[in-house]
Amino acid sequence: MTLETTGRAPLRVAIVGAGGVAHLHAQALADDDRVALVAVAEPDPARRTEFAARYGIPAAYPDHGELLAAESLDLVHLCTPPHLHRRQALDAFAAGADVLCEKPPALSLVDLAAMEDAAAASDRRLGVTFQQRTGTAAAHVKRLLDDGALGRPLLAQCQTLWHRDVGYYAVDWRGTWASEGGGTTFGHGIHQLDLLTHLLGDWAEVDARLWRLARDIEMEDVSTATIRFANGAVAQAASSVLSPRETSVIRLDTTLATVEVEHLYGHGAANWRITPAPGVDAAGWKLPATDEPSGHTPLIRAVVDALWEGRPFPDLVTGARRTLELVTAVYASATHGRSVTPADLRTDQRFRASLAADVTDLRPYASTDEGKE
Repeated sequence: MTLETTGRAPLRVAIVGAGGVAHLHAQALADDDRVALVAVAEPDPARRTEFAARYGIPAAYPDHGELLAAESLDLVHLCTPPHLHRRQALDAFAAGADVLCEKPPALSLVDLAAMEDAAAASDRRLGVTFQQRTGTAAAHVKRLLDDGALGRPLLAQCQTLWHRDVGYYAVDWRGTWASEGGGTTFGHGIHQLDLLTHLLGDWAEVDARLWRLARDIEMEDVSTATIRFANGAVAQAASSVLSPRETSVIRLDTTLATVEVEHLYGHGAANWRITPAPGVDAAGWKLPATDEPSGHTPLIRAVVDALWEGRPFPDLVTGARRTLELVTAVYASATHGRSVTPADLRTDQRFRASLAADVTDLRPYASTDEGKE
């Protein structure tokens, strides 16, 4: 079905922020003729001009306020640092637009609650871009788990082992609690932790530690955690920006199978493997022959589908609170020196308002330039 056959005008969409991830949003939108990308906001003049020219965007503004004042919009994509998301989302809702926000959605649970409340008060929709949930293989594995075909989940490994050198932290908003919000758990590990909860459901308890082993930043560059899920499964999670051979891994051991996915920033069927336990019939477990990898394109298409059909946003972009609560629990547990449950977190005013936590600093050159790359 095309716009010509429906007689409908395209959805009017704008992007706020023109950095690297904004290109993934623009490319996905360009592939959908139900959408008109009508405006971009970006404070850097050269970046703003280049981005608008590359994607044929007719209007470019220096900030989101000017954009929202001038444009009538159906959807705003927030592709900006997390400390800007709350204000930008609230302004977009007030202007009558729905919002699709890059991860992390906000610096704190308090900020996310403000965004959710503003969306509800304005009768608007809020979605968050956790693209690791997407892809036909991930959907297939989730169905097998949800249907009980793989048996009861028992043990999981969740690893986000990436490498970010000191140049990465030279960007002005990185490396501080105030603007980046958290360390590798919050900025990187959140992807795999979100996929883990997408597959296993609600978490019940977290016992974690935060470590600063090499980078000269305020937050952690490594975290380790043990997570107990409501279904009884136990997971070990590690996040790092110090790992030269980068990888992103989830392994689930169930009573009937082992499920594994190993990738870096995105996965397809070739990245997934299901191994049956001895003597188990794996009929019906085979990954779909037609494969669409994970990524921004299927996620944004699902959002546009919902807007076009007048439906609520899909599960692929909702439920960000559960993931942010899990990440928050990692920071709270490391600071309090004990395990943290969802009930604990509901009354923990310190960590509901900020992730600023106690980090164990094991750098031999702490607070000096020695050992930097």
